[in-house]
Amino acid sequence: MTQKEMFGKAIWVEPAEKTGFPILRRVFRIGGFDRVTLRVAGLGFFHAYINGREVNDSAFLPLNSDFEERKDYPVGEKLFGHRLIVPEFDITEAVREGENLLAVHFGGGWYTFQAGPFGDAKAIYLITVEKGGRTETFCSGPEDRFAESYVGEYCFTFLESHDYTDFDDRVLSDPAWDKKTVEAKAAKPLETEYVFSDCPGDKVTEVITPKVINVCEKDGAKCTVYDAEKNISAIPVVKILAKKGEKVTLAFSEEKTPDNMIDPRFMHRQTFTAVSDGKARTISPRFTWFAFRFIEVCGDAEVESVGFVHADIGVSSTFDSDCEALNWLYKAYINTQLSNMHAGIPSDCPHIERRGYTGDGQLTCKAAMTVLDAKKFYRKWIDDISDCQDVLTGHIQYTAPYIRSGGGPGAWGCAIVEVPYIFYKEYGDIEPAKKLYPQMLRYFDYLEEHSLNDIVVSDKEGEWCLGDWCTLTPTALPAGFVNNYYYIKSMRRAIETAKLIGRESDIPALSEKIDARLKATKAAYYNTWDHNFLANIQGANAFALDMGLGDDATKQFLVSYYTKLRQFDTGICGTDVVTKVLFDIGQGDVAVDLLLGDRTFAGWMKAGFTTLSEYWLNSTRDRSHSHPMFGSPVTYFFERLLGITQEKDSAGYEKLVIAPFIPSQSNRLSGSRELPCGKVSASYERDAKVTSLIHAKVTLPAGKTARFLHNGVEKTLTEGKNEFDFNV
Repeated sequence: MTQKEMFGKAIWVEPAEKTGFPILRRVFRIGGFDRVTLRVAGLGFFHAYINGREVNDSAFLPLNSDFEERKDYPVGEKLFGHRLIVPEFDITEAVREGENLLAVHFGGGWYTFQAGPFGDAKAIYLITVEKGGRTETFCSGPEDRFAESYVGEYCFTFLESHDYTDFDDRVLSDPAWDKKTVEAKAAKPLETEYVFSDCPGDKVTEVITPKVINVCEKDGAKCTVYDAEKNISAIPVVKILAKKGEKVTLAFSEEKTPDNMIDPRFMHRQTFTAVSDGKARTISPRFTWFAFRFIEVCGDAEVESVGFVHADIGVSSTFDSDCEALNWLYKAYINTQLSNMHAGIPSDCPHIERRGYTGDGQLTCKAAMTVLDAKKFYRKWIDDISDCQDVLTGHIQYTAPYIRSGGGPGAWGCAIVEVPYIFYKEYGDIEPAKKLYPQMLRYFDYLEEHSLNDIVVSDKEGEWCLGDWCTLTPTALPAGFVNNYYYIKSMRRAIETAKLIGRESDIPALSEKIDARLKATKAAYYNTWDHNFLANIQGANAFALDMGLGDDATKQFLVSYYTKLRQFDTGICGTDVVTKVLFDIGQGDVAVDLLLGDRTFAGWMKAGFTTLSEYWLNSTRDRSHSHPMFGSPVTYFFERLLGITQEKDSAGYEKLVIAPFIPSQSNRLSGSRELPCGKVSASYERDAKVTSLIHAKVTLPAGKTARFLHNGVEKTLTEGKNEFDFNV
């Protein structure tokens, strides 16, 4: 839609004089009404009130997108698309006959983010009153007024400050409030596409009462330290008891020191401050969230609760076993992934950067779609990936929506193929992949232009060219090897897509490119003397085997290497690939051993982490403790251990297969998934006396059958509960 189609005669407005994060006020009078709706966007984020009643059904609206074109940013590129996602609210229950007040508090968020702002804070709205088949509208324009708010110093990723000294709450609720305001003026309109979206916004899904773990004095003020007992993205609810003019400061950290103070190394600069007006009031940050486990409060205030806030997405799976580390990884991944789902994008971390990295996002999209009800969320993010392609060269940005960041070709840019493809396989919907198919081919052209002798060797000039990332020891795996892997994988995905959308004529050229890339990869990285690729450093043989290269000796060296090592030495890419390939070649026990490794996942568990970290323990760095990018192996808990999968030619689990692997490290496995066809659950328990005998229970939805496969044994399972035994 255009602005006129979405908002009619409304215009974008801003205060004629700068007022920080302003509060727009509009008094409007209505007679009788059947239904009243409000379309509104305040940029950055906004909170809308009708007669003092907040109407936002989600926090941190509007959803993040590539709002409009920015001059010379990204440098030398022109992005494919720009969108503003407009929320609409039914405000019938909030209005009354006679005078009403619309108040919109707006200002901070992605649109105004200092690291790459689109523009200044502004707002637009349309109120539609329906009565007896007729409509009346009120819209943003010269009649609006602006008042100062209590929000002062602000940075989206780490700081929000409030000053209530002279703030009058009636500004949000009283049409007759008559204190100082300034006039509205027309703001620069957005040159963008105006759209609706069913992508879920953020909501508080869990309220936690944190425990006091320390009370002391710091810099002459009372200091209280709280423990929320898990690392989350959250909104603190704080009761201010201070005298007028006194300041209260909250600082947040993912870790604490041995003497129960917050650890400054993991604060990531996060603070929330408030100056009291002398009244007891309960407050929260309005335009940001914080990511933490521990809170330090200096001043006369109490933390009443913290609200775990993230996209309103439910957990659609269960998993349990007698392996503590596997259970921990499942729960920690969910906690981490949800903490990184805000404003419609899957982020790398919920504090330092908060960006929708295409590398992290493509690696974890299948795990997220496996364990969460994430269809609407990823459908929106696929559009963000589409928007971030450069129409001039075909380059895919490292983040979607775009903000300058680091990454590389293949392992990042191939998200334009991987995410729509996984979406199709999980939900049975080919339309996103069909829509983006031409853009996939354009990106392949880009990779060809950045190759030498059929190896991807560069990315955009002046930018990073990563392959794998965050390895246990400094990364030794050549970026070209990893990026060729993702390019080949993506072309194979594109061939599958071409068959489904009537583009079979593209297949010969894609197949020829794949053959050339395989030949070049083998020539550049294969050692004929011992059948290894790159001496199998950091999972190199697994990458090769997954491409279809190597032989039995290559497999054997991979297995013997990790059987001895018993932990991952890989980065975010290799961890997924090594796990997958070990299961593929019948070495699930070795894969599970790696998942239980003391310097990787089990190490995080034993260190008391409740989320996944950015770096392995005692590796190259230690920074964020809430990064989901290592969470991709959780997919294999369901696909390989529980065996809830589908035929190769199936999508949306139309043709169910139950093919479990019972690792020697476990005597009990159980779990479930909500699939498009309904809930599928499976449990397996080893017989206490005959350890090779497994007692199985598999429950299928009404009308569904499944093929059960294990060690050459095949049987048909039917709807409802199936109980049977099999041998391992």
